[in-house]
Amino acid sequence: MDRYSEIDEVIAYIHQHIDEPLPLSRLAKYASYSPYHFTRIFKERVGLPPLYYVSAIRLQKAKDLLLRTNLSIRDIGLEIGQQSLGTFTTRFTERVGVTPSHFRNSPMQAELLFQSLRQLNDWRDSYYPILQQGRVEGTVHATVPFEGVILIGLFPKPIPEGLPLYGTLLSSLGQFCFTGVKPGTYYLMATSIPWGMQAIDFLLPHTTLRARSKEPIVVEPHSLVPHQHVMLHLPSPDDPPILISLPVLMNNFLKRVVQKNAL
Repeated sequence: MDRYSEIDEVIAYIHQHIDEPLPLSRLAKYASYSPYHFTRIFKERVGLPPLYYVSAIRLQKAKDLLLRTNLSIRDIGLEIGQQSLGTFTTRFTERVGVTPSHFRNSPMQAELLFQSLRQLNDWRDSYYPILQQGRVEGTVHATVPFEGVILIGLFPKPIPEGLPLYGTLLSSLGQFCFTGVKPGTYYLMATSIPWGMQAIDFLLPHTTLRARSKEPIVVEPHSLVPHQHVMLHLPSPDDPPILISLPVLMNNFLKRVVQKNAL
């Protein structure tokens, strides 16, 4: 049995009651723990504090409502507990990477970007220098057969939100490498989009394979980072939602490839 498997019950409870106030005291009481102990074990299992996780699930719900309903953006903000339209727009933009209105209007552009990736011949994002310092490299595997695009990045928090500090796209399972990584603490996150997936399904990536490093990757001056083994797996209850809009990463990658080929 997984350690702290009761946290899965709390996660299910959060999803069922996401429209209601969910203070820490309510979640801790449901789990039959003190707020302090509950916060500690929730963070150990999920990687995030409980209330940060709740806010992420609410933004995930906002993404769903933007694409699946005709509710106004103001009403969607109210649905997830944001009384101020400005506050909702700011938080959504920071953590998803685009404004709510841009996200709502993005399916057609997302489909075009995906088709551009499928037609791409040269996927090299950069040339790997011999210098080993500031280098994070590894191998991407998958628990099930997969063919498509892999999006992988180093994030400042253990959740794929906002733009990664370092990110790239891969055309297949196998090797990846980030160079010139500044000293700091990072969390490696990845997800995948199989060829043939519809735009709305990767704009709302509930079912895509994903991977995350629960332990941070620490990059220090004059030291090497161990080789990373990344295992893409089916979504599990304790995976944080993928908030970053994946077409933003596709667009940034394609721009870099075009610029490289123009040199």
